[in-house]
Amino acid sequence: MYKMCCNYSQMHIPLTVHFNLSHSIIPKCWRKEPKQQHMGRCPNTFGPHCVQVICYLASSPSHPLSLSQRFFVNEAYWERPHGPVFLFIGGEGPISEFNVLAGHHVDMAEEHGALLVALEHRFYGESINEDGLETENLGDLSSQQALADVAEFHQYISDRFDLSDKNTWISFGGSYAGALSAWLRGKFPHLVYGAVASSAPVKAKLDFSTFNKVKISSLVLILVVVVVVVAVVAVVAFAAVEAALFAGNATEVGKDFGCCEIPEDLGDQIELMQSLADIVMGTVEYNEEGGILTIEEMCKIMTNETETYDSETEAYDRLIKLVQIYRATGEEPCLDASHKQTIKDLSDTNLDSAYNGERQWYYQTCTEFGFFQTCEDASCPFSRMLTLQAKTDLCPEVFNVPQHSLPGHIAFTNKYYGGDHPNTDRVLYVNGDIDPWHELSVLEENLDKEDKDMAILIKGTSHCADMNPGGAADRPALKQARKAIERKVAKWLKEAAWKLMG
Repeated sequence: MYKMCCNYSQMHIPLTVHFNLSHSIIPKCWRKEPKQQHMGRCPNTFGPHCVQVICYLASSPSHPLSLSQRFFVNEAYWERPHGPVFLFIGGEGPISEFNVLAGHHVDMAEEHGALLVALEHRFYGESINEDGLETENLGDLSSQQALADVAEFHQYISDRFDLSDKNTWISFGGSYAGALSAWLRGKFPHLVYGAVASSAPVKAKLDFSTFNKVKISSLVLILVVVVVVVAVVAVVAFAAVEAALFAGNATEVGKDFGCCEIPEDLGDQIELMQSLADIVMGTVEYNEEGGILTIEEMCKIMTNETETYDSETEAYDRLIKLVQIYRATGEEPCLDASHKQTIKDLSDTNLDSAYNGERQWYYQTCTEFGFFQTCEDASCPFSRMLTLQAKTDLCPEVFNVPQHSLPGHIAFTNKYYGGDHPNTDRVLYVNGDIDPWHELSVLEENLDKEDKDMAILIKGTSHCADMNPGGAADRPALKQARKAIERKVAKWLKEAAWKLMG
C-alpha cells in the first residue's frame, strides 16, 4: 500500500528526547538534561537568525503500563511567559528536530513568539515499547489513543513551562497527522484554540479506488497537452506487462524491471504491479515537493510532445525506462516483487526494522481507516490485478483481523469523527488539488457555525505542500494559501487574547 506520509527533507542534528506516559498518569521522576544544537549555518554563539533547541530527557522506573514517547521543544522564539504554543503532531512515521526547526508553522512561530513543541505518535519512530509491535499489543495503537497521548503531553508541557490559559495553543499536522490535528480540536476543544489540518483524510474509506482517478485528473492539471498520450501509454504499458506475465514470461519481465526476485506466482506478480503503480502514484502525490521525479519529468520519460505511441512494445519499453530512472535517482538496488517478502516485512516486530512504520500503519488501515488503493474500476490506468481482495488478505494473514470486520471498523471511525463532515470548528483544512488524498478531506467551509471551519484548495499543488518553508519557486497559488493560513492563525490568536480580556 502506498503510504500518505508528508515528505520532508531531514536536518541531521543529533538530538534524542523522550517522555514517559503511564496511560493516564505521568510519572513523577522527571530529570531535566538540556542540550543545545546549532543549525549548520549558525556561528558558535546563537545569533538572531539561529535556532536553539532545548531538549529534555525523561526517565522513570520500570512500569508495565508505561509508554515512552519522543518529543522536541524549541524555545528560541518564545515570548515568555504568555506567548502561544504551536504543537506539531506526529503521524505514521518518526518525527525529528526538523519539526521544530523549519516549516511554515515555524515561520509563524517566530512571528508570533510561540513555543514550539512536537510529539511523536505512539508505536512510531522511537516511541515504541520493547514488546510493543507484537500483534497482541497493537490494540493500543489507534488514533483515539494518540489523541489521549496529546492530551497528556499538553498537561506535561503546561506543567513544565508554567503555562496557563493565557498561553493559546494551535495544533498543526499533515496527512494522517493533519486528521489528528482536526480531531484534537473536535474531541478536546479546551486544549487547542485552533487547528491547521493539511492534506488531512478525515473520512475513512475501505476501497479508495478514486485515489487512482485523481492521479489521471492531476496529470490533466499539470500537462494538458500530453495527458491523453500519457494516459494511453500507461494503460498500454501496464496491459503489456500483464500480458507478458500471463504468457509465462515472468523471468524476462523480472529482468526487464530489475526485480529483486523473479515474479513467478500470482502473489509476486501482484506485488510487481503494485510497485510499478507506486512509482506513478508517488510521483503525482508529491510532484514538486520532494518526490524522486516530478510529473513533468515522468511524462517526458513515458512519451514526448511530438509523437504518440500506441505500440505495446514501445509503451512497455518506456515503462522500463521510467523504472530504471526512478531506481537510479532513488538509489534503489532493485524493484520489490515478492509477496513472501511483503508478509515478512509486515510481520517483523523487530524495533530496528520497524522504524519506518510500515507494519504499524498497515495495522491501522485494517482496524480504522481502510484507504486501500485498488484498481478494479475501468477508469484505472494501472493493473486490474490490484484488487480489494488482494489488499485486505493481509489483514487476517498478518494481524488476525478478519476481512469481514473491516467495513465495521471503517463505519465506526467515520461515526466517531464525523467523516468528511466532522464535528469541528476553528479548523483550517488545507489541500492541494493534485493530491489524491484531498478526496477524503474537507473541501467546503461550514457556514452554519459561529467559529466556522475554513477550507483552502490550492491549485496545482500536492501533498502537504503548504507545510514546507516558502521558496522563490513556489507557485503563486501556494504563496497565496500560506498567506491565508497566516491570516487565520493571527486571527485566532487575537480572538483568544480578546476573550481573555473580556
